[in-house]
Amino acid sequence: MDDSKQEIAATAARLVVEEGLEYGPAKRRALRDLGLPARTALPNNDEIEAEVRDYIRLYCADTQPKELHALRVLALEWMEHMAEFRPHIGGAVWHGTATRLSDIYIQLFCDDSKSAEIALIDHHVDYEPRMVTGFHGEQVEALSLHAASRALGEEVGVHLMVYDLDDLRGALKPDSQGRAPRGNLAALRRLIEKENG
Repeated sequence: MDDSKQEIAATAARLVVEEGLEYGPAKRRALRDLGLPARTALPNNDEIEAEVRDYIRLYCADTQPKELHALRVLALEWMEHMAEFRPHIGGAVWHGTATRLSDIYIQLFCDDSKSAEIALIDHHVDYEPRMVTGFHGEQVEALSLHAASRALGEEVGVHLMVYDLDDLRGALKPDSQGRAPRGNLAALRRLIEKENG
């Protein structure tokens, strides 16, 4: 990685950890904060994630593991609530780079795209429907809500991203680092048990 990419990645990583920004907005803001030209080559997400891990190791090693555990427990609760829709956890909570400022991203794979929304209405859950970028770059519906985390003592953003059942096959292909890009209920339970062990 060249020097400007390295500097952008390090600055973006700080913004991700300290301000809870997603990778895309963090890269763009890092570019602006560093006063670099708009056409400067940006680091890829794997490079940002490596810098995020380094930043956490250096500055948050005493707090981040507890925060990550609290987010995983909250994600597990929501995945259990939505179990009929084949929930899978992805993002920073799954990959282990989440902090208290991170949101939780759960993908639901539904036979009927409106069924998850109806389930939230039936359980009197306040949510906001919106469109977000999905894991293939396409627009998908997200049902966004705030959930209280007792362990963190604050509310956390939970985004239930609604996919067709057919999308589940492509969702489990390994990412660029050969890792599972998301995990189901059983996989998340195993991660939590490992943390508790």
